[in-house]
Amino acid sequence: MTADSGPEVLRYTAFSANPAGGNPAGVVLDAGGLDEERMLAVAAELGYSESAFLTERTGEGAYTIRYFSPKAEVPFCGHATVATALALAERDGPGELEFATAAGPVPVTVVREDGELRATLTSVAPRIEEVADADLAEALAALDWPAADLDPELPPRIAYAGARHLVLAAATRERLAELAYDFARLEALMHRLELTTLQLVWREGPEVFHVRDPFPVGGVVEDPATGAAAAAFGAYARELELVPEASVLTLHQGANMGRPGTLTVELRAGDPRVRVSGTGTRIG
Repeated sequence: MTADSGPEVLRYTAFSANPAGGNPAGVVLDAGGLDEERMLAVAAELGYSESAFLTERTGEGAYTIRYFSPKAEVPFCGHATVATALALAERDGPGELEFATAAGPVPVTVVREDGELRATLTSVAPRIEEVADADLAEALAALDWPAADLDPELPPRIAYAGARHLVLAAATRERLAELAYDFARLEALMHRLELTTLQLVWREGPEVFHVRDPFPVGGVVEDPATGAAAAAFGAYARELELVPEASVLTLHQGANMGRPGTLTVELRAGDPRVRVSGTGTRIG
């Protein structure tokens, strides 16, 4: 990085080995000289849902990381974490990393499988909370979803595993496919509830789900693949006993946007944390 050229901004997609799939993120591996205003400007110029900035190296494989959407800083971002880990692995080789995030420490393991790099992040301790009836009604009104279109087997909750997400389950794939919401109305509700995204879900099978994530608070209509929400959803599914305590869930996301990706969510018995893994690749 130089004063004249500015930071080197890498572009990676996470949760797909295809550059046209998954969720793109900006990655700055040397952001120590950038202030918040400059990091936000870089994120806004890229226009991706989030970009990640390594602001300090604190030890072997250990870094302080910050995340910015085009509109604001966020405490944790799963896909940008995966993208950053893959960028570091391409530079330094696979191995163990640990990122100090605003939400807490997030370990990441990068391995090479069948010629592809794969990153697995381990979330901070999750928590699940009820959603007030009035807030649920407002969310459904902003989405233009009738309450009758929800799946009663997957009740609404707010889930956290580094960032807060409102989980709403559609009863059919067709309901999930129809996403045309009131941007300003949903954004206002999300700011009030301190939500990062809505995690909209349809259950295809016992451990297979399709998800979509409106992200108006970040300045984009929809996030193509959302690692933080996947971690939160894993905690939600376990808390509500929708899946066994030890499970591997597959989340498909981005197909409705033309950017299909796959997120693998692992739950381990005796460990409240959630592991989210996926592939990725450099763009351009």
